[in-house]
Amino acid sequence: MKQLALDIGIATGPSFDAFFAGPNEAALRHLQLWVGGAGQPVPHSPVPTYLWGESGSGKTHLLESVRVALREQGASVGWLHAGLLEPPEFDERWGAVLLDDVHLYTAVQQHAAFNWFVNAQTLQRGVVAAGALPPADLPLREDLRTRLGWGHVFHLQVLSESERRAVLRQAADARGVMLSDDVLDYMLHRFSRDLGSLMELLTQLDGYALQTQRAITIPLIRSMLENE
Repeated sequence: MKQLALDIGIATGPSFDAFFAGPNEAALRHLQLWVGGAGQPVPHSPVPTYLWGESGSGKTHLLESVRVALREQGASVGWLHAGLLEPPEFDERWGAVLLDDVHLYTAVQQHAAFNWFVNAQTLQRGVVAAGALPPADLPLREDLRTRLGWGHVFHLQVLSESERRAVLRQAADARGVMLSDDVLDYMLHRFSRDLGSLMELLTQLDGYALQTQRAITIPLIRSMLENE
């Protein structure tokens, strides 16, 4: 059975409200305070924040939530991820700099990230970064690595199975969808541990069930995957 590795970051419009914090409550609250609210176009504190943890712990969701919140305040941001092979120059109009998957950065991306970081600090702009490793273990140039680690650092944890089960059940109930224990077991054991991917799977299943006029069962899940 194939694994779903869905990037629901931009596709589903991530937000702080849609982030089930579980053991990551401290990081969520920190970033909510960091972005502020209406009438505050840029974060007050230029002290950087670094999030680290394994895949599925919610790092990209939180970065996207920061970007969404700042855009709602009218602030643009610089966004650098491992897939952006030719990063642009720093833009002084940016209200913040967001650096995702820093552990994968090439030499060119590291150079850009360091430049963005220094410029952001000079202009008192915020920096939020995320990677799979703690700052001390990042395979990056020393000047960038040390800067990523000198501010607020949060270790994000993947939600436990019981927590993911509870969130899926709640989301299904909100949709008016019945998920049996067997279906939940199948979803939790056969697919990504990333809650975002599981929520996207639920959305796809709900749509496919409506389209085929069938209840969500294990055979329905198999049928949907075979018809992709």
